[in-house]
Amino acid sequence: MSEELSLSAMQRIIKKSGAERVGEDAVEELAKLLESVGLRVAAKAVELAAHAGRKTVKASDIQIASKEVIK
Repeated sequence: MSEELSLSAMQRIIKKSGAERVGEDAVEELAKLLESVGLRVAAKAVELAAHAGRKTVKASDIQIASKEVIK
């Protein structure tokens, strides 16, 4: 089960994608997946900010990191 992402938000995302009904297992799986990808993107963004000599992670760091992590 996801520690950071709300299950109700995951259910809304799946429903917005066109599902009429959503199983609890699907909600939990999406939360785990998004949290895993989010953590990898965030870690890479922190690395990019540190390389640039910054402590602050910027939106541009997240954008670059997401392109590298999500291929």
